[in-house]
Amino acid sequence: MTTLTEKIRPRRDSGATEPKPLKLPKVHTRKTTGDWVILFVAIIIGLFIAIPFVMIVINSFKSPADYNSSGPLALPSNLYFDGIINFWTRVNFPEKLWNSVVISSVVAVAAVLLSMFNAYAIGIGRIRGRTWIVVLILLANMVPQEALLYPLYFMFKQVGLYDNIWAVIIIFTVIQSAFGTYLLSSVYGTFPKEMLEAASLDGASRWQILWRVVFPISRSTLAVLLIFFFIWTWNEFLIPLTFLVSNANQTVPVAISVLQGDRLMDVTTTSASALLGLLPTLIFFLIFQRTLTRGITAGAVK
Repeated sequence: MTTLTEKIRPRRDSGATEPKPLKLPKVHTRKTTGDWVILFVAIIIGLFIAIPFVMIVINSFKSPADYNSSGPLALPSNLYFDGIINFWTRVNFPEKLWNSVVISSVVAVAAVLLSMFNAYAIGIGRIRGRTWIVVLILLANMVPQEALLYPLYFMFKQVGLYDNIWAVIIIFTVIQSAFGTYLLSSVYGTFPKEMLEAASLDGASRWQILWRVVFPISRSTLAVLLIFFFIWTWNEFLIPLTFLVSNANQTVPVAISVLQGDRLMDVTTTSASALLGLLPTLIFFLIFQRTLTRGITAGAVK
C-alpha cells in the first residue's frame, strides 16, 4: 500500500530528472545622456575636492627652497621629510593624537548611547510633551557655540574641570546627542507597534525590547551617527581652544593652529601639519566606509 507521500514524490529509478532552474536573461540597461552628464559632473566635483588634498601631499614633501623656486603646484624635486619631522617633534604629535582619539571616541560612543536612550523614550515611550521636547532640542542645535563659551567657562571653572579633557567630552557629548536625539526620535516614532506588542506579550521588559528589538534594527543608523560624531568632534576647534589651555591637553586642530603663529613656521611644515591632522580621520573614514554606505542606504525601520 503506497502512501500519499510516495505518490507525490517521484521515484529515482523511474528515470525522472529534476527540473533545471530557469536562467533569466540578463537585462542590460543603457545609460542615457542624463546619466552621463551626472557622472561627468560628479567626476568634476570629485576633482575639485581632491585638488586641495593633493596640494597638501605635494607640499608636505617639498623643501622651502624647492617651494620658493617651483611654486605650490610643481612636484618636489627631492623628497623632503624635515617638515613632518619638525611638526612631529615641535608639538609632540603623538600626545595630541592620543588626546583627539580619546575625546572623539568617548564622545561618539556616549553621544550615540544617550541619543538612543532619549529617542527611545520620546519616539517609542510616548512621554508627555514629546513634541515640545523635540522642538526644544532642535532649538538647542541652532545655538552657536560662541554663545555657550562664557556660561560653560564659568560652570567648569567652578567645578574644577577647566583645562581638563573631560570638560570637552561632556560639552560635545551633550551637543552631539541633541542632534542624535532629534534624528532618532523621528525614526523611532515610525517603529512598528505590532513588533513591540509581540515582544511585550512574550514577556520582554522595556529594557529587553530596547536591546533585543530596537537596537538590532536601528544598528545601521546608530553606526552612521557614530562615524559622524567622531569626525565632527575631531574637527572641532573653538571649544577645545578655549577649554584646553595647557599644551599637554591640546588636540590636533588646536596644535596646528597654535603652531601656525610661530615665526619659524614655513609653508612646507604647515602642509605637513595639515597632512598629519587629516590622515587619522581619512583612515577612520576609509575603514568604516562600507558601514556608512550601508547605514545611509538602509533607510528607515522596515
